[in-house]
Amino acid sequence: MPVFDFNAAPEDSKQPECTYTTFQSNEETATPEKPILILDNAKRQWQHHSCGMFTNPVKRTSFEFQEEDGTFSADILKIDSRFVSLLKWLGENHINVRLSGQNRAEGYAVYKIREIGFGGGTKLSAEDGFLQFMIERLLASNAPAEEQVDEELQEMGDDMKLTSLQSITDFMNCAGRTLPDNIRLWARRNLAVARSHEVSPEERRHAQRALSIMMNIQWKNNYFEAIDPKEARRILDEELYGMERVKQRIIETIIQINRTHTLPAYGLLLVGPAGTGKSQIAYAVARILKLPWTTLDMSSINDPEQLTGSSRIYANAKPGIILEAFSMAGASNLVFIINELDKAASGKGNGNPSDVLLTLLDNLGFTDNYIECMVPTVGVYPIATANDKSQISAPLMSRFAVIDIPDYTPEEKKIIFSKFALPKVLGRMQLKPEECIVADEALDAIVERYADTTGIRDLEQAAEHIAANALYQIEVDHKQSVTFDGPMVRKLLD
Repeated sequence: MPVFDFNAAPEDSKQPECTYTTFQSNEETATPEKPILILDNAKRQWQHHSCGMFTNPVKRTSFEFQEEDGTFSADILKIDSRFVSLLKWLGENHINVRLSGQNRAEGYAVYKIREIGFGGGTKLSAEDGFLQFMIERLLASNAPAEEQVDEELQEMGDDMKLTSLQSITDFMNCAGRTLPDNIRLWARRNLAVARSHEVSPEERRHAQRALSIMMNIQWKNNYFEAIDPKEARRILDEELYGMERVKQRIIETIIQINRTHTLPAYGLLLVGPAGTGKSQIAYAVARILKLPWTTLDMSSINDPEQLTGSSRIYANAKPGIILEAFSMAGASNLVFIINELDKAASGKGNGNPSDVLLTLLDNLGFTDNYIECMVPTVGVYPIATANDKSQISAPLMSRFAVIDIPDYTPEEKKIIFSKFALPKVLGRMQLKPEECIVADEALDAIVERYADTTGIRDLEQAAEHIAANALYQIEVDHKQSVTFDGPMVRKLLD
């Protein structure tokens, strides 16, 4: 089957031949050794940067080089399987491009493709930035092909957003098969609505907005690369003091991911008093998994529609908070941090917000009323926090592995203050450790002062107060250093 079949081909031309084979790879960087495609260089060695266009001569699928001494064609020998549609589309639209490649034994190995403007050729939707965006999306997709990233032009694709109908159409033509099947079919239907003149302008606007949201999310499968448990432990020790049971549970999750290359069936529910570092644990897990994270504060959710979005029949319709979280993360694989899960059942509107969370946590897919398409959630790892698990419904509780986080002991609070809270504050205020010294009796006084409060937030505030006072004495009273004893600390904190 030929790659290209242009209408401009002569009627008496012979049936084009396919000269190439496709190859697959899991590499993530395009190099001469791992190229996008390979062109024949047996008759002529091509320059490092060569211009021309993909074309379809009488018998061959090839690239037409525009050299100083004329125009020459070279057969396409191999193509990364994900780029076949893109190259076909570049050829059909007569897009002038510049190839960056290297002459090797197997042929001219192309590892960069840029659009250029000359010869009256039609430019792409957003010129070269759009081409780089499509290439990067193809490379980042989970399609069975080589993954490559354009180093020099990466920032151009990163800033690109699909908003216009033309850019969305072009993306669907070139990279549509990197989308999940249901989203690809949904996008085709919504494109038809957005281009139709038989529907109201409001319907067309909603369809285009929904398309822009969904196309700018990188849809990935649920395959996760192995994670180094030692590095995970280092991050946990860096972020958290103590909490050995919590750390062990997280490391167990990491080992499970390494064995199955999928996320566990259940997320984590961290239950404990305020200020004990539950959110800090969630951020550390996101850092370990190398996933974007988003937060959802259930105490501010009064109506399920805030989570599920509103129907497009309303003029001011918009997607819900959950879908917006996917959009902000820009990826379907993310850590979803649900704060104050015990407040989820206290909605004041119609329905119960906690019921909406069940669909998000079941890994069967989530449907937003505005988008009207099932969003895959197999790559979502939920981590919830709560102060009182008795306020959480049984169905919701069953979706999590529960970890109870007790309050810190007085000795643990002393260590946290002296080795974590105070050094962090001193560094932020640009104070040297020897300029602000807290004696042992002062440590006892600090812990005693906040013995009736849970967590370590008060300790961090105390460290801030003490460091600020030391800075004041150094700057105003011209002291070289300040040593705080028990009476000084009690007076300062009262």
